[in-house]
Amino acid sequence: MKKAYVLINCDLGKEADIQDTIRSIKEAHGTFGAYGIIAVTTKNPEQPQEDITWKILGLLSIKSILTLVGTGNQF
Repeated sequence: MKKAYVLINCDLGKEADIQDTIRSIKEAHGTFGAYGIIAVTTKNPEQPQEDITWKILGLLSIKSILTLVGTGNQF
């Protein structure tokens, strides 16, 4: 099953609020590093801009995102 991953860079201290909001749309997890949150979807990984990107970019405090679409192959 293919998955799309969205790495999210947001304002410092807003990670928990944004994760809660995203969890109402998709799966979301906190991370350490340049991106504080990762959201995951399997609903429409071929067109993540329709399924995730537009919804996430509409949230306040989002600085940038990076969307990665998996190949579906397991290593």
